[in-house]
Amino acid sequence: YVHRDIYSTVYLFRHGFIWDPLAILMKLMILVAVFFSMMFSRQYNDEHDIAANEFYVLALLSTLGMMVLISGANLLTLYLGLELLSLPIYAMVALKRAKERCLEAAMKYFVMGALASGMLLYGFSLLFGISHSLNLSAIAVIVSRMSSAHSTLILFALIFVIAGVMFKLGAVPFHMWVPDVYDGAPNSITLFLSSAPKLAAFVLLVRLLGGPLAHYVPQWHEVVLVLALISVALGNLVAIVQTNIKRMLAYSSIAHIGYMLLGFCVATTRGYSAAMFYLLSYVLMSVAAFGLLTAISRRGVEVAEIKDLSNLSERNPWVSFMMLLIMFSLAGVPPLVGFIAKINILEALIQAHLVWVAVYAIVFAIVGAYYYIRVVKVMYFEKTDTNITPNLFYCASEGYMAITITSLSLLLLGIFPQVLINLCRTVFSV
Repeated sequence: YVHRDIYSTVYLFRHGFIWDPLAILMKLMILVAVFFSMMFSRQYNDEHDIAANEFYVLALLSTLGMMVLISGANLLTLYLGLELLSLPIYAMVALKRAKERCLEAAMKYFVMGALASGMLLYGFSLLFGISHSLNLSAIAVIVSRMSSAHSTLILFALIFVIAGVMFKLGAVPFHMWVPDVYDGAPNSITLFLSSAPKLAAFVLLVRLLGGPLAHYVPQWHEVVLVLALISVALGNLVAIVQTNIKRMLAYSSIAHIGYMLLGFCVATTRGYSAAMFYLLSYVLMSVAAFGLLTAISRRGVEVAEIKDLSNLSERNPWVSFMMLLIMFSLAGVPPLVGFIAKINILEALIQAHLVWVAVYAIVFAIVGAYYYIRVVKVMYFEKTDTNITPNLFYCASEGYMAITITSLSLLLLGIFPQVLINLCRTVFSV
């Protein structure tokens, strides 16, 4: 190969595999998320009798699937990557076989995942039938030249493709698995599930809607916008009434995916980069939040209820301060990275003359701040009943280190966000 710089696009394996700035950045971020997931999980898995060998093998297989998916340049590669990503996670959710809720969550996730996978594959088959090609760039050229007589069939394929991808992201109305699986799975597996796979699903969305279906932006813009608005509303409103912190974070993840989709549906370079920055920020916040819950869970104790964190500020002041940073970042409080991420989304919406959508997002961001601040209130102002709530003071040394790095990075990225923002903009401007 002739020397190429980092911004060039290279195709390999007969245009089945792509190496471009989007793939490079997202693979690096996925590796970071997986690294911290495993760092948080080691002691938790030992103390909760989760088979370590199986956990790491399945996690690495899923990570390999994410890598294949992110560099997929044709429909077959994308689908193979998606299945290799998903199947190990179904098994991971059920690793704790003695716990019925884990088995129930795994079964729900598997059945609904199979349905979503079938819908996505049907959309792919329609695109292949229309274009007689598996290559994304070839499909994009053929679709853009087609007459209006084929538009109905392409729109039909578009609906199935969006449905399949939205399931992986956990957007409404394909969100039903999210709270049950997040709550039913052990903390270490919820941590893995809530982070890296969302980055891979975002790339799948970009490759399909920004590639073969880019000619139909006016049509899919409206569909994605509606799904985003409903996700923001439902996620924030339902999270308010949750007493289980894992279910609360699950519903909040639906809302955050909604915010990301608000940026994506703008369908401009600024919108795509804002959506990417938002998702990267959210994944870091999710790793920090679920990682903290994983690190402070002890043998026989699964920290799942908000009340389990009561008076944590006295029992472990440093961990409670890190949790405060995480909650404030999720709520969008400056100067943390969650605030910058929301500002980027609002800026993209206003530039696209979607001011009413920006106002809508601000209103629900204010609503969502309530349930994050409630966690801080419980940690700092509610006393512990020692007969009920376990002592969470002890935390393994690598747990402390991982909590500190991930939580303080939220503050650091909030104060100095420009490097990551520029990287995201570069990805979509080359």
